Amino acid sequence: MFNTSLQMSLNCPSHLSVSVTRQRNVCKRRLNLVLAMPPSSVILHTDESGEFPESRNSSSSTNASLSSCAGSLLCHPNTVGIMGGGSVDSTLSFLRKLVHWSKENEETCMPFVLCSDPVLNRELLSLERNSSSLCSRNARLQFDHSPIVENLLSKRVFLEKSGAQCIVVPCHISHSWHDEVFKGCSIPSLHMAECVSRELKEAKLKPLEAGSPLRIGLLATDATLKAGFYQEKLQNEGFEVVLPDKATMEHTVIPAIDAINRKDMEGAQNLLRIALQVLLVRAVNTVILASNDMCDLLPRDDPLLKKCIDPMDALAMSTIKWAQQAVKEGTAKKIISEKKCLKSSTIC
Repeated sequence: MFNTSLQMSLNCPSHLSVSVTRQRNVCKRRLNLVLAMPPSSVILHTDESGEFPESRNSSSSTNASLSSCAGSLLCHPNTVGIMGGGSVDSTLSFLRKLVHWSKENEETCMPFVLCSDPVLNRELLSLERNSSSLCSRNARLQFDHSPIVENLLSKRVFLEKSGAQCIVVPCHISHSWHDEVFKGCSIPSLHMAECVSRELKEAKLKPLEAGSPLRIGLLATDATLKAGFYQEKLQNEGFEVVLPDKATMEHTVIPAIDAINRKDMEGAQNLLRIALQVLLVRAVNTVILASNDMCDLLPRDDPLLKKCIDPMDALAMSTIKWAQQAVKEGTAKKIISEKKCLKSSTIC
């Protein structure tokens, strides 16, 4: 289906990436690789100014290379655009899941365009770290989110022009402005909260207490909880959402994030375990860990993690399902087109 010699592997030297840095020679060498073979997957990383390669005062050959690289993706109906968020590590973790799981039942991974921006990373991280201090409604209203929204919007437009047929955002806090960023978008986008809510709905869970509604716990940073999009999507599917109370946030969740920032992992682990246990005793079926830091904090074999869900997993699986369906629809359209050509005896 795709050029197998160009399939993406994070640990494989055949991986192609287009990265604009201050080292022009490195950039030129990588662009020469793109000229040699059209890629099935591309990674674009902006420089410290937040600009894309096209906007730099580079040579015409460089611009032509990038234009050709992006244009070559247009022929694939299942091309996925990935918009990086507050952490490069979390974006790459999502990408590993996407590549690994898509290749379990398929010979190849779907083509994708990944956009990473250090300027956006800093803006989102700043919001996460300052959210606990923006406690009052007036303080939150005074915080200017417009630069972040404009940055996200520019990435969305870029991915559209790069040939993406669907866009995903593996970043929790970025979904605070999902509707605003994707308003008028020409291609579909997958909402992480909708993906995990749908997955829980399809699991057909039973309440832990007879006669009680299905309760889903939600643990996240203060900024994500205040945004409210997880609560909204879960409630739309009929779930009762259980959030940490004020005391739990102040004495366990926020201090756990602070401990992570101080590199006190043992302290952060202990605080996270307490926060999870507080939610679990309230008869929740499972707890959504809507924080990359929290998901990566506990050991993989920790019993508490078995009662938790990582929304990134749901987003990755939904992306794979979309890509598989896009291939089927593309194949069906091609067959119909060929039949019409044969019937009319014309050259298409």
